[in-house]
Amino acid sequence: MTIDAKTCGMDIPIGDLVPLNKRDANFKNSRGYRRLLATITAVGLIEPLAVYPENGRYVILNGFMRYKVCEEIGVTMLPCRIYQDKDAYTFNHMVNNISGFQEMRMLRKSLDKLDEQTVADVFGLKSIRYRLAPTLLKQLHPQVAKAYENESIGRNCVKEMTSVLPDRQVEILKEMKTKHNYSLAFLRALILGTPEQQKNPHRSFRKAWSKDPSKRKLLVARLDEAARQHDFYSSLYRRYSTDLLKICFYVRQLLTNPGLAAYLEGKQPDIFSNLKSIVFETPG
Repeated sequence: MTIDAKTCGMDIPIGDLVPLNKRDANFKNSRGYRRLLATITAVGLIEPLAVYPENGRYVILNGFMRYKVCEEIGVTMLPCRIYQDKDAYTFNHMVNNISGFQEMRMLRKSLDKLDEQTVADVFGLKSIRYRLAPTLLKQLHPQVAKAYENESIGRNCVKEMTSVLPDRQVEILKEMKTKHNYSLAFLRALILGTPEQQKNPHRSFRKAWSKDPSKRKLLVARLDEAARQHDFYSSLYRRYSTDLLKICFYVRQLLTNPGLAAYLEGKQPDIFSNLKSIVFETPG
């Protein structure tokens, strides 16, 4: 068969598929394999395999686990995307895990047609209740919910964020952006530093980190260190900006000196032109 397009879709007999590399058979004992087995058994194969033709057969670039599951349950034809390039590295790195928000939205959508326990069984879970976060978004400030949707902060962070009131959530989010630190540890340190009147009275701390004195001390120390680093870099930036403005002022004086300007324009026209552009044309 001749394939003119760069990629095309086709159902291929499972006997015509060949794994790219040999794998240890122990992968069948993994949780990922068992979850995939439950999913494909319940709803079928959703995502096609990525393959490329070689010697009359098709080598699997991406989808080995799906291939083995289908082989185990007796599926004879598999949907595949056929590629002309043999580039296993690229395919392995094109697969991205979905965010917590995307997962929650997909699970909620699935409940339009399936009951909650069926969906849990498909993913090999006892329950999906905690993944649906039925009340989580209601407790978040819209800005924090947006950051969660945009994957700026993860599920664990937004769950901890509900320990404080919405206005404080925005303050914490702003602090995390300022420090460029979205870690759970930094968030917890900020929560510990929250005044009592800004904490959520309907949600008490149940985590070990909030009760363990040594962990609390460590988190407060991290918060203090982050504050010191921020002050240091802010001060450094202010000094740099001041020095830069002074340099621009002196360079401007040099360039407006008729004798020096004429010399630079005659001997170093490119440098002269660049300096004029920087000093006289740059906004601000």
